[in-house]
Amino acid sequence: MTATIAHWISGARAAATSGQQLPVYNPATGAVTGQVQLASHADVDAAVASAKAAFPAWSDLPPLRRARVLNKFLALLNTHRDELAHLITAEHGKVFTDAQGEVTRGIEIVEFACGAPQLLKTDFTDQVSTNIDNWTLRQPLGVVVGITPFNFPVMVPMWMFPMALATGNTFVLKPSPIDPSASLFIAELLKQAGLPDGVFNVVQGDKEAVNALLEHKDVQAVSFVGSTPIANYIYETGARHGKRVQALGGAKNHLVVMPDADMDQVIDALIGAAYGSAGERCMAISVAVFVGDETADKVIPKLIERTRELKVLNCTNLDAEMGPIVTRAAHDRITGYIAQGVKEGAQLLVDGRGFNGNVAGEGCADGFWLGGTLFDHVTTDMRIYKEEIFGPVLACVRVKDFGEAVQIINDHEFGNGVSCYTRDGHIAREFGRRIQVGMVGINVPIPVPMAWHGFGGWKKSLFGDMHAYGEEGVRFYTKQKSIMQRWPQATAKGAEFAMPTSK
Repeated sequence: MTATIAHWISGARAAATSGQQLPVYNPATGAVTGQVQLASHADVDAAVASAKAAFPAWSDLPPLRRARVLNKFLALLNTHRDELAHLITAEHGKVFTDAQGEVTRGIEIVEFACGAPQLLKTDFTDQVSTNIDNWTLRQPLGVVVGITPFNFPVMVPMWMFPMALATGNTFVLKPSPIDPSASLFIAELLKQAGLPDGVFNVVQGDKEAVNALLEHKDVQAVSFVGSTPIANYIYETGARHGKRVQALGGAKNHLVVMPDADMDQVIDALIGAAYGSAGERCMAISVAVFVGDETADKVIPKLIERTRELKVLNCTNLDAEMGPIVTRAAHDRITGYIAQGVKEGAQLLVDGRGFNGNVAGEGCADGFWLGGTLFDHVTTDMRIYKEEIFGPVLACVRVKDFGEAVQIINDHEFGNGVSCYTRDGHIAREFGRRIQVGMVGINVPIPVPMAWHGFGGWKKSLFGDMHAYGEEGVRFYTKQKSIMQRWPQATAKGAEFAMPTSK
């Protein structure tokens, strides 16, 4: 008996009207565990109408009272964090400890959003001109939408809706149909926390639901995380329909290894950042840039050994370091890239295609299994260097000096995350200043910013002007209003025709 995963509209589960659905799989076993119903235009209309109806009362609540609801939600998240992690593992396939980490990073955004009363404070200037004061307000937009990817079904929605709700908006979430169950669990917890019906809604679906949301006249803003082609489409389509849009796209993240780096730390960093979550992270390291052949020759033999020793196990096994690939289609795409790398002349040191899923645990023979893959002598004209593979494939590139390392990274079309390992403070400073990438790590492999700093890349990794969460999240989900006020004196002075000044 498989579960039916539907929508959440007006504070309750709601069946789809389209009659269409897709199977949901357990990636470790290949078994179908549920059917997710796909939204029609009518379902989207119902969700947006529910959010629109709830907006006036929710936006009019004092920020402190909205924050109290989020505080109750935060307490429930902490109580049920492992249940959310199990849902992630069952439908996404990332190992349980990694799923726990995802939930924790999402919780941190909720903690930040609970500070809404402080975050919404604005500016006031007394006596900008004679008897005139000027101040600003930040007011909510209305109905806002989040369209989120499969790889973080809890954390990425929490980059969006806590900030949107804290600032007084109502929200419609369109999660990935690959792992949709967490969205309904979140909706249930929000209801338990006292969130009024209609303030948070979920529509399951595919491109039809996305287009209906992008085109809907009552949707004011759209947040998106996913691949670059879809991010570009979301940005252009949303903007054409008058929406405010932030669309976070793909990545090709490099880790530069300087000759003076602590090589044991480098190896640990590369193994964890390249193969954690099976490489299905927009912040995964997929390119190791070795400055000098001697540096590469020190590290690569140990990388080969560690890649072969990866514990690729059933994701529920607490010893697992890597689980299965999320879908059969993703598995086939990744193995196609491996074949392409061999064809283009890269040296294949470890071939993950040879991994036998039967050793991953009982009942896992039909899962979507792939081992860690390692290439050396990759060049910048190869597809495995230029394109986002989104899988457990690490490409090693050799350059002659620091300047060349910076140049190839700056020349890449993506600019999401990057890292440099060195003991030299001058190199670290120069790297941080010169690199054209949005998120930079110095001796940190995956530099995902904390909740109060904001997440976002450069170049084709971000479409729009504002990053996710942090103070930029407050700005994205609000519009500024300036108010200038004067209380007239008892005796009027007559009409004034000149532009007001401070004279």
